[in-house]
Parts: sequence; C-alpha cells; structure tokens
Amino acid sequence: MTVRRVTAASVVGAVIEWYDFFLYATMAALVFNREFFPTFDPLTGTLVAFGTFTAGFVTRPVGGIIFGHYGDRLGRKKMLVVTMMIMGGATFAMGLLPTYDSIGVWAPILLLLLRMLQGIGLGGEWGGAAVLAFEHAPGPRRGMFSSWPQTGVPIGLLLSTLGTNAASAYGDEALRAWAWRLPFLFSIVLVAVGFFVRLRISEPPVFEKLVENENLARVPLLEVVRSHPRLTVLAIGVRFCESLVFILYNTFILTYVTTVLGLPKSVALNGLLIAAAVGFPVILLTGRLSDRVGRRPVLALGALISAVAAFPVFAMIDTGEPLLVWAGILLGWGIGACTMFGPEAAFFAELYPARVRYTGMSIVYQFGVLPAGAIAPAVATSLVAHFDDSSWPVALYVVVFAVIALLALAFSPESSKLRHNGECDMLATPDPPPVPAART
Repeated sequence: MTVRRVTAASVVGAVIEWYDFFLYATMAALVFNREFFPTFDPLTGTLVAFGTFTAGFVTRPVGGIIFGHYGDRLGRKKMLVVTMMIMGGATFAMGLLPTYDSIGVWAPILLLLLRMLQGIGLGGEWGGAAVLAFEHAPGPRRGMFSSWPQTGVPIGLLLSTLGTNAASAYGDEALRAWAWRLPFLFSIVLVAVGFFVRLRISEPPVFEKLVENENLARVPLLEVVRSHPRLTVLAIGVRFCESLVFILYNTFILTYVTTVLGLPKSVALNGLLIAAAVGFPVILLTGRLSDRVGRRPVLALGALISAVAAFPVFAMIDTGEPLLVWAGILLGWGIGACTMFGPEAAFFAELYPARVRYTGMSIVYQFGVLPAGAIAPAVATSLVAHFDDSSWPVALYVVVFAVIALLALAFSPESSKLRHNGECDMLATPDPPPVPAART
C-alpha cells in the first residue's frame, strides 16, 4: 500500500465533499431562493435559502460524533466508504427534487431534509480523510501529506463552479427551470470513482496495531472530553477564523456581488475559479512549510492575512470592477483562508492520540464551524441589509474572528512537538518488555 494511493483516496472523498458543499451554496444564492422559496423577495429568499444551508452545518457535528466513534472503534476505511455514499446520494437526490410550483411546501421541506442528511455525511468525511492521510504519512512529512486532502477544497470549488457555469450557459430561465439539476446529478460519477478508489486501500498501521493490542477507546467522545478539553477548545478557536473566511468569501460574495452590486454572477464565479487555481498550490506549500517551521506560525500567518486584508478586500469588491473583484476574492480566499487550510489537518491530528484521533478531529472541525462559518452567509446578509448595503460590518466580522484565532494559537502548543506525535512509529516497533532485575 503506497502513501500516494492513500492520499488519492483521501483527496477524492474531499473533492466530493466540497463539490457538494459549494454546489449547494451557489445554487442557494442563484436558484433555491426563487424555486424553493418563491413567496419571498429575492434578498429575503436568499436569506431563507441560506437557512437551509446552515441546517446542514447543524447536523455535521452529529455525523462527526457518529462516524468519529465508529472510525476509532471499527476503522477509518469503513466509515469513509459510508460517508461518501451518504454525501453523494443526498446530492444526487437534490437533483431530482420537484420545486415549489410542483409540490408546494413539501419542496423546501424535502430540500431541508436532504441538506441535513448531506450534513451528517459531511460531518464524518473530513476527519476520516485527514486521519487516513496523516497516519499513513512518514513522520517528517505529515504536514505535506495531510495537506493533500485539503486540496479537495479548491478542486471541489473548481468543479462546482465549472458545473454552475455550464448550467448557466443555457440562460437564466433554463437555469432556474431545469439546468441547475445537471451538476447535482453529475455527483454520482464522482461517487463511483471515489467508491472504487477507497475500496482498494487498507487501514493505517497505527490503527491495526491498536486493534492487535486491544487498545481501542471504549467511548472515544468521553475520552476526548475528559482527557483533552483544553486543547479541544483552543483548536475550535483556531478553526473559527478559517471557517468564517472560507465560507464567507465563497458563498456570501455571490449574493453580495449579484444582489447588492448588481453585477453578473459570472464576475463572482470567475473570481472563485481564479482563487481556486491559486489556492491549490498555496495549500500544498503551506502544508510543506509547516513541516519545517511548525504548524502554529503558518496558521498564525493565515489568520493575520485574513485580518489585515478584510477591509481592503471589500473595498476592492465594492468598486464593481471585475479585475478588482477577482483580486479581492483571490486575496481573501485563495491566500488568507488557504494559508490556514494547508497545515490545519496536521495541527488537529497531532493534538490527539490515535485511539481518539478521528473523534477529536471531527469534534474540532465540525463544532468549530457552527458559531462562525455555518451562520456566516446569513449573518453577513443581515448585516448588509441592516447597514444600508454597506460592506464594512462584514469586514469587521472577519477581523473579530481572525483575532479569536490568533489568541487561541497564542495559548496552543506547537502540535508537532507533542509527546504522542511519534506514536505511529512507536506502535509499529514497540519497545521490548523490560528485563527483570536479577535476584541477589
């Protein structure tokens, strides 16, 4: 079993996860506000549509706890196959949903239920994929290999944006009538590829050793809460900034650019494509850099960029000039968020021993998004509406959460130096039993 094959298996699941995520967020702004919530004006309809978007985040911690528990008890690979089927199946089913005109109130209800089911699958996916890559990677290069699943973000964004652009090519009327369904139905192709790849990988050696030694945690969630409360809270604080910046610049921006600034949706979509193209190497470079200088300095750099760039980003976007809009999205998302995204998986993985790693990472990742990224589009839309279409409150929103992340990092240890980081190597070649002292 090569590390490259495991990395590919981790990446393909992450691509599906983020393809589903971005596709739903984009269509919530462009289609769902009118086709599933037509009784509201466009901005209010978008706000309600983002409410269903948030509902998926509410169920993500449920999925993280469920699949984290069984991933630490039964194995990483098994859970990753299940989560991928749930995610892809829910997304495919969205492409078959009747709209409000066909079945009335049942349309938004079914959309909400599928979004919640999608959230459960998403909740267990990231932690498992990141753990799989981390535990198969050689010790000195865990940051680099753990950053590869993170590239599912720009790849998923790229694919979903291309899918949205392709559907939009039929015209706005066709997009709302039927073309929006095509990218959702396409997700089944990604699931088939991912299913084939993941069936060909094995469990990490460290997990197999835990099974052999009968050293599995009985209730991983309780062990995380009892043994690692401080590190978990600090890690959630670090996650706040990345999740807010990440989601804000690729979901709310679509609404802001089209509804408030009155620009064609292609302006924001093309900006996201450029940011995705730049974000891909940024993630890999910062993951590799964290192997050399540590996780904390790189994460702090990303949070600092996000804070300093917040007001300039929105100033550029407010000009309405496509080149400046693209530059703003690129700076905020492709550089700010992706700089944090590169070392993030290794940082979270190193905070926990292998027996509770899947659960610990899932808790941090899914709970860390609730007060920040999950509600970010709705909060930002409300702020803009309340302050007469002004963007400065949204920029301040970003700064506040960047400061929270910097404070959390200030009190966090350098994860690559924690005691259990070498446990993969230690478990693979356990110490010999002590020699009994000679009797005198």
